[in-house]
Amino acid sequence: MNPGRTLVIARNVFREVIRDRVLYLVGLFAIFLGLCIRLLPEVSAGTQNKIILDVGLAAMALLGLVIAVFVGTGLINKEIEKRTVLVLIAKPISRAEFIVGKHVGLSAVLAVLVAVMTAIYMGILTLSRVPYPTGSILISSLYLLLQLSLITAVAIAFGVFTSSLLATLLTFAVYLMGNFSRDLVTLGTLSKNPAVENLTKSIYLVLPDLARLDLKNQAVYGVLPGTDILLANAGYWFLYVVVLLAIATSIFALREF
Repeated sequence: MNPGRTLVIARNVFREVIRDRVLYLVGLFAIFLGLCIRLLPEVSAGTQNKIILDVGLAAMALLGLVIAVFVGTGLINKEIEKRTVLVLIAKPISRAEFIVGKHVGLSAVLAVLVAVMTAIYMGILTLSRVPYPTGSILISSLYLLLQLSLITAVAIAFGVFTSSLLATLLTFAVYLMGNFSRDLVTLGTLSKNPAVENLTKSIYLVLPDLARLDLKNQAVYGVLPGTDILLANAGYWFLYVVVLLAIATSIFALREF
């Protein structure tokens, strides 16, 4: 795989997604957070600071998820529907370079989005004199980016072999189940049924454990896992993304256009 050709594809994806004005969502985020700062003290008693921290981080995750899913599932399908994939494949570009370039390009957009939203979030909190744990918030934002990058890989993997609509639904389903996969294992253990227990463990092994990359609740209290756990979770993210992109590449290579 040629890194130069991969970066060219990534740059094209980055420019294309930015031109679609997705960063306008940053303005929506700023307005929403500003309204929360003004309205929450009116309806909460002494807990508005924690609520503001929770709501801000949740809004960042939601907006990032929307872009990762809706844009990610259409990255490959759009090329197929417009038949531009024929032009790209005719060039000296491998299927792996094409898939990885798409993922890197959208991940770069998400990195810019998360960085800008984090800056706005911390800026508004500072201006509003709401105390917050700076280090924990920054690490939480970094792991949010890793989570969105993993979801992007899921979206691309589904988008390679199915329609954009079905890929979107499947990706959202993986996101929801991935966040509750640990709870499924617990329910299977509590059921005392070996078949159910094996099923829930199998689901946990197949689905991404997105809870590993969700540090919102810990960040609010300024209590994060140790460095060894953070590094292990980052390694888990990297391995899972590599596997998903390898699967997407293999499926894409089998398709005929």
